[in-house]
Order: sequence, then C-alpha cells, then structure tokens
Amino acid sequence: MINTYTSYRMISADLTKSIERVKNQPQVQRETEYYLENITKVKSIDDLVSDTRLFRYAMKAHGLEDMTYAKAFMVKALEGGIDDADSFANKLTDKRYADFVETFNFARYGESTTVFTKAQQGTVDKYLRQTLEEDAGAQNEGVRLALNFARNAADINNAYDILANTAYAKVVRTVLGLPDSFASADIDKQAAMIEKRIDLEDFKDAEKLDKFLTRFTSMWELQNPTTSATTSMAALFSQPVEYGISADVMMTLQGLKLGGR
Repeated sequence: MINTYTSYRMISADLTKSIERVKNQPQVQRETEYYLENITKVKSIDDLVSDTRLFRYAMKAHGLEDMTYAKAFMVKALEGGIDDADSFANKLTDKRYADFVETFNFARYGESTTVFTKAQQGTVDKYLRQTLEEDAGAQNEGVRLALNFARNAADINNAYDILANTAYAKVVRTVLGLPDSFASADIDKQAAMIEKRIDLEDFKDAEKLDKFLTRFTSMWELQNPTTSATTSMAALFSQPVEYGISADVMMTLQGLKLGGR
C-alpha cells in the first residue's frame, strides 16, 4: 500500500487531473447531472430541502453530508441568513454552515438565489473536491485530512478556528506531537499552545503550508504505518529501524524538525 506522504503527493501534484477522475465516475456523473438539471427550479428554502437528492448533493458539497437528516436545523440556518452578525448560522462555531447559507442565501436573494454561479457550478466544484477527499480517506484517513487542510488553511485566522473543526485540530495535534486527550484540555490553554508553537500566517504561504503538510503526512505515517505486521517482539527487534515506514518517508523526516518549530 502507498504510504501517506506519497499518496498525498500523487493527488495534490495535479489536482485538476485528480478531480477529473472523480468527475468521470458514473455515480458522480449521474448525481451532478441531476443537480445541474434541477437546482435552477429551486425557488425557496422548502424547495431545496424537500428534494432529498438535491439537498444531499448540496450538503455534501459543503462538507455537511452527515447533517442531511437535520432538515429543520438547516431550515433555521437558511431562514436567518448571514447578513445579521447574530443570525443562527453566524453564531455556529462550525463555519461550514455559514458557507452553506451564503451559497443558498434565500434570505437575501429570494427566488433568484439559485441563478448565481456559486449555487450551480460552484457547488458542483465543491462536491467534486469533497468526493475526491472522501475517496482518498477511504484508503488513508491521513491523506483526506491533508487534502482538507490544504483546501481550507488560508481561511484559518486564529487557533480557535482550528479547535472549532475536528479535522483541522487532528492535523495540528499530529504535527505538534500532542495526544488526542489534549482535545479535552481547557479551550483557551489549547489555543495558547497552538499559537505559541505555530505561526498561523504560514498557512497563507503556499511554500510554508506545503512544508507543514509534508511534516503532517510524515508524522501521520509514523503513527499509522501503512505497512504493518503482527509479529513477536523478537522478530520486531530483528527488523531495521525503519520497519513499518517506507524509505521515502524516512528521508522526508530527516529534513523535518519534529515536536515544535
């Protein structure tokens, strides 16, 4: 099996081609055709949520597929819009909801909401990227986490943005060598630790972000080796020190400073 670092590089090196492969999957083609044929017929919030197939596509595009069942919750978010800072969607810690409401902003545009590109091809583009990440995650969760982080990193402005998203937080904990139990610590202490050890402005620099994700995928591989075996302790100690870690990952790690900046 291809290790985390190599798999991530293969996908991210040419995202256009990777997404094109996803686009050509028969199931994806069918769902996308249905979405594009029907989304302009949607003139209200009720129209959107009542067509389950259409609604599921839109929710998945925004990374909210697991909330497709919560139609009443989403109706409340959509009805409040995002123009008021105190609206329901804006008060939610998870910014994916506000992003969904911005795309389908019936509170602002009414029946014209779905004529905009962001509700049509823009949503399709998001759906394809989400599907790419899900497909990668089915083989290796670390690759999905890396792709997701790469897509959203530029929008991270503070440590609380990271802590509000379990996927982002897992990436950062992995890079910093922090246990999952760290997530149960006081939220302000977590934020202070992250901001002390990571310059969040680095996420807006492509080269620095690339280095960060190289470090993540390499450390993920150390903790979750794609090559494994069940063996006795004697057999384990008879193996080379890089047992369970491919040579290219070991070479990458040599160029990384682990456990801090």
